[in-house]
Amino acid sequence: MVFSSITFLCYFLPLFLLIYYLADAKYKNIIVLVFSIFFYSWGAPKFVFILLASTFIDFYIVRRMHYATEAKLKKRLLGLSIFLNIGLLAYFKYANFFVENLNDFLGLFDIAPSPWTAVILPIGISFYTFQTLTYSIDVYRKTHEPLQKVWDYMLYIMMFPQLIAGPIVRFSDIADQINNRKDTWDDRLLGFYRFVIGLSKKVLIANVMGAKADELMGGDLLALDATTAWIGILAYTFHMYFDFSGYSDMAIGVGRMIGFKFPENFDNPYTSRSISEFWRRWHITLGAWMRDYLYIPLGGNRVNSKMRLYFNLCLVFLASGLWHGASWNFVLWGAVHGLFLILDRVFLLNILNKIGTIPSVLFTFFITMLAWVIFRIETFVDALIYYKKLFSFEFSPVEWSSDPKFFSILLLAIFFSFFRLIPSIGESIQEKIYFKSYSKRLLVAMFFICSLLFVLCLAAIVTSGFNPFIYFRF
Repeated sequence: MVFSSITFLCYFLPLFLLIYYLADAKYKNIIVLVFSIFFYSWGAPKFVFILLASTFIDFYIVRRMHYATEAKLKKRLLGLSIFLNIGLLAYFKYANFFVENLNDFLGLFDIAPSPWTAVILPIGISFYTFQTLTYSIDVYRKTHEPLQKVWDYMLYIMMFPQLIAGPIVRFSDIADQINNRKDTWDDRLLGFYRFVIGLSKKVLIANVMGAKADELMGGDLLALDATTAWIGILAYTFHMYFDFSGYSDMAIGVGRMIGFKFPENFDNPYTSRSISEFWRRWHITLGAWMRDYLYIPLGGNRVNSKMRLYFNLCLVFLASGLWHGASWNFVLWGAVHGLFLILDRVFLLNILNKIGTIPSVLFTFFITMLAWVIFRIETFVDALIYYKKLFSFEFSPVEWSSDPKFFSILLLAIFFSFFRLIPSIGESIQEKIYFKSYSKRLLVAMFFICSLLFVLCLAAIVTSGFNPFIYFRF
């Protein structure tokens, strides 16, 4: 069940909110947990039992670790918790990848392939794993006391707004909200508004971009010319942003409607002036997780050798690429971003700072867009064909009248991706869109505007058969 489905919008969410708001405060967490289990069961009915069992076991491992008096025992229990959660991720997400590559290697020596039954990838396994790891590590580091009730821990891990595709919510950021939060009318209205913003991004922009990207990048690549190839990667670039940021907005909005304050996950990433800045604006919670739980423990910027610093950066971004998917194209995508982070530190930032904002933004957007090719196209041969088409210089006239809806939405996507670069009014638009300041009158007015957008989104979903969500598979 995706947030942009009729089932969720017309049945699940209204029923959940009705029961939640009518319930006594002491039952609210149980209601969220029950609906979260049902929500996950809808998409992964078999895996939900493994999820519940591992969450239950992990709670008591971490609880025992917290109250242990011996330092060695604490470390062993932390290791056991990490092993349990990484083990689940490794098996369900990477076992197929390992066996496939092992069989390819054995084939070089004419050795019979290893028999293997493919493992089905559960939805949201990467997000689930990272949140369980933050709990055990935060408790071990004494960042926060552990939860006292197992169902509160299950609520933190399985809360349906952010379970499937984030944002990655660290335990220390949300621990105090689990049993001590209030959902005011302002929060409900702001949450609804944020949800509709995300839904509009997803349904009205991302779906249109995604359909065109699939048409051009998922078809006969040899039939493309340079014009159609650039249109295809432009469509995919904006599809990625509006699809994922739209989901994050919806998750933040639903959380806000029930009193939770989830961290922001995007901040106009395509206006970044370097790849380093891009990763401070794109999938912010993943970047922060990688920094605090992998990069800094490796030594971060405090290492004595520049080579060790560059090694740390490469390792983190190779891991980031592999986190996105069990395929070599994701590893290569992570390596490309890691390479440009190293180049930023060596010389590139100095050049980008000198050439000015607009040229540096265009350069960064260009590199980001080229990297999306290997993210979208899994085989290296096909990716190479696509790159050749991009730089073949075999351009054809753009026929705007052939698909007026797509080109109109493309212009809209460009505006909402880059409006912050508009002198003097960019920040003002940002504040209004995300309600950084508001009045009661504006809240009421926006409620009616959002209601209209909500109806438009419903109409678009009903009349379109294209409504996937990219990050569900991660």
